[in-house]
Amino acid sequence: MDKQKVYKIRPHHGMCLAYFEGKGYSQGFVRHMGEVLALLEEGALVEMTVAGDNICSACPNLKDGVCETADKVETYDRAVLSFCDLKENEQLDFSEFTQRVQKRILETGKREEICGNCQWNEICRSRKSRWENTKTEIRRD
Repeated sequence: MDKQKVYKIRPHHGMCLAYFEGKGYSQGFVRHMGEVLALLEEGALVEMTVAGDNICSACPNLKDGVCETADKVETYDRAVLSFCDLKENEQLDFSEFTQRVQKRILETGKREEICGNCQWNEICRSRKSRWENTKTEIRRD
């Protein structure tokens, strides 16, 4: 059996990706975010991390390996972990993660409670989640 590659993801990025529409800090960041989303949607296994992940690598808030908004986004991450009943370093299928975010945060109206002070809040508020009306297959390995 092939070992599935594991991608680290900050829990709050589960909300960001739900509403991602090709807007962002820069063209490079937008391209990178789209590439990461496509990769994860191919059936990736993700590991929850409250530190920099693959998406962060193209973020302009990352200066010399240090996130300038670390405290704020760590608060977002911890809230997502709590609402989704996940733990740091826990691994699960990306599709299961997105459904937990959808069902436990987005559909229950908790998103603005978690990250309403984010600069991208208006985009999220005005869009429908890409994971609305999708089902997940839960692996039983």
